[in-house]
Amino acid sequence: MKGAIKMEEISKIFNKINSMLAVIITSLNSTFGTEWVLFAGYLILNILDYLTGIAKAKFTDTESSANGLKGIIKKVGYWFLILVSFIITYLLIEMGNKINLNIEFINLFAWFTVACLIINEARSILENLVELGIKVPPFLTKGLEIYQRMFEKKVDDTIENENKK
Repeated sequence: MKGAIKMEEISKIFNKINSMLAVIITSLNSTFGTEWVLFAGYLILNILDYLTGIAKAKFTDTESSANGLKGIIKKVGYWFLILVSFIITYLLIEMGNKINLNIEFINLFAWFTVACLIINEARSILENLVELGIKVPPFLTKGLEIYQRMFEKKVDDTIENENKK
């Protein structure tokens, strides 16, 4: 049969895909550690928010290339914020080590930044879906509000505990 794909060809394609995925996951793991899944999830939320924002703009007849560009710049800015929060955390901890000051708790601040951005992206997606006429279960939006308050309280408690030392 000329048109039929042989099992050997399918196996080669499958092996190539498997190898590419292994390289991608290994690269992400070596760059971000086991937390790469959080960054990948955040990237997916960025994309979903952008797409639902475009759909909302079309639906509400408010579409503009200037607003689309602002959205992209904003998303890139969020990634810069994450990068800066981790760089600052690293530098301050290293400086603390040099002057014999244990400030390891600062490491949490970068993760709190990521957590808040994840919550904001999720809330924005839900808002866009509501504007598109999709009924979003209230527990999703209320749950995200609760998580936001929990993270903010954790940051406040961490700072307060360190101030007492």
